[in-house]
Amino acid sequence: MGNEGVGNEGLRKRGCSCTKNDFLPEESFQSWGNYVQALKETPLRLKDRILTRSLDTTELFEIKARSQHEMKKTLTWWDLMWFGIGAVIGAGIFVLTGLEARDDAGPAVVLSYVVSGISAMLSVFCYTEFAVEIPVAGGSFAYLRIELGDFVAFVAAGNILLEYVIGGAAVARAWTSYFATLCNKQPDDFRIIAHSLPDDYGHLDPIAVAVAASVCILAVLSTKGSSRFNYIASVIHVIVILFIIIAGFINADTNNYRDFAPYGARGVFKASAVLFFAYVGFDAVSTMAEETKNPAKDIPIGLVGSMVVTITAYCLLAIALCMMQPYKQINADAPFSVAFSAVGWDWAKYIVAAGALKGMTTVLLVSAVGQARYLTHIARTHMMPPWLAQVHGKTGTPINATVVMLTATAIIAFFTKLDILSNLLSISTLFIFMLVAMALLVRRYYVSGVTTPADRNKLITCLLLILGSSIATAAYWGMCEHGWVGYVITVPIWLLSTIGLWLFVPHARAPKLWGVPLVPWLPSASIAINVFLLGSIDKASFERFGIWTALLLVYYLFFGLHASYDTAKASGENNKIGEGWKNVEEGAVSSATDVSGLNENRGSENPGA
Repeated sequence: MGNEGVGNEGLRKRGCSCTKNDFLPEESFQSWGNYVQALKETPLRLKDRILTRSLDTTELFEIKARSQHEMKKTLTWWDLMWFGIGAVIGAGIFVLTGLEARDDAGPAVVLSYVVSGISAMLSVFCYTEFAVEIPVAGGSFAYLRIELGDFVAFVAAGNILLEYVIGGAAVARAWTSYFATLCNKQPDDFRIIAHSLPDDYGHLDPIAVAVAASVCILAVLSTKGSSRFNYIASVIHVIVILFIIIAGFINADTNNYRDFAPYGARGVFKASAVLFFAYVGFDAVSTMAEETKNPAKDIPIGLVGSMVVTITAYCLLAIALCMMQPYKQINADAPFSVAFSAVGWDWAKYIVAAGALKGMTTVLLVSAVGQARYLTHIARTHMMPPWLAQVHGKTGTPINATVVMLTATAIIAFFTKLDILSNLLSISTLFIFMLVAMALLVRRYYVSGVTTPADRNKLITCLLLILGSSIATAAYWGMCEHGWVGYVITVPIWLLSTIGLWLFVPHARAPKLWGVPLVPWLPSASIAINVFLLGSIDKASFERFGIWTALLLVYYLFFGLHASYDTAKASGENNKIGEGWKNVEEGAVSSATDVSGLNENRGSENPGA
């Protein structure tokens, strides 16, 4: 346990200094000889990290304790609902709606919002069960560590961080566009054009950097203070949205809806994949479970309630926009403001722009709060430097993680255009949501000592068929524009494999406090639709996603793997190094036993939950 002492010492010093032990306190990095030996053991350590799962109790108590100070439990379902609305309704609806209506879907963009909204809602349900039973700041990273193992969780973690950084950068750049509208200027009037850089990266945006810095200050001061600011700004934002919808229908011309789907079904789904960006942010609410007073009650109401409001608002806004103006004339940068000018309500564009700015500010704020908590929990496992896990004793917020994440957000926002950011963001998000749905199926159907080897093998077979058929359907959609034979094969395979899971694999675990309905159908459908939407994203975005994932793996093999391995070994997370599937089995036994007792205790503490 000597290494654990090193980590604790680093935590104690972290408030006043930055030393090597703040970043690399593990045994493998204490000398070059140790590091070389660690590299030689990479295959053994990688096998261990792939096959070893964390425990619910480990995430809830031991890992959380590495932040030295507790996050303050100040949030209710009302706070979470407004956080959800504030997190989601922002740049997606106010910028991407116009772009996708004009270029990909036409007035049928409302159907695109329905499709991506259904996908988001299915993912919301999957998140709620985990967030209620494992209320920690790590969100999907913690859930995947418990159900799919350390390695899968790290790959997801890297994409979670990418999702938040890119999402924040995209919103910050969109903030500049609507600020320009408010000032009767063009967005590039506030940007520096660097002709020596490629066009996609040469429109430098200093206003986006200033907005990110302002949000950072608010986010580190207080979570409850951030909640109050978000609540006030979101109420104003909702009033503006109601104004846009009502005024839009007053100025509606039904003739603009005659050519409803000019680009066909392919255009609708292509727009859905991009517009999924508009729903990103609700997962940030799950990271606030650690600061929620009654997770069993507050998280389901907050998450599902905010998503219902959001989907309804998005569909009505999309209809209003396409009824005010022919889809080919919609402005890509500030669609609603320009649409009101086109119908003679020039004064209304200032209300729209002001409302959009408030909405995007709250999105940035909630994103900042959520991304810092993800990074904090990842750093608690030492996959990232433990210096990032510090929670400030006075504010109860993770200051180091917040500053680091928003600095990265500001740098990317300074250089990169919105269309590149939105496509790349959708890939990362859909990938993570697919993994969370898989993890939920594993949680419900697999517990060692309960699940027989035969049932375990049936579960693995069904999961592989569900995932494989979903990937095949998406690939066929992406490659064959007019074919249909492939769907006759892939869709029945998905259906039969889900039926097989439903009929032939018994449930191994029942949720204690809150459970996702319609298992396995709901998580299986979530996997299918998330993977299908991936098939509508452009090739260049997948190439960027591949490069990022490769960089993650390089970092993991040289640093994250050895740091997390040493930490797990020192803390006793894994006492069965190198025993392959036995690790998974024994981890599950402990998880089932410990969580049962934990949930019983929590249920007695919250009898009204």
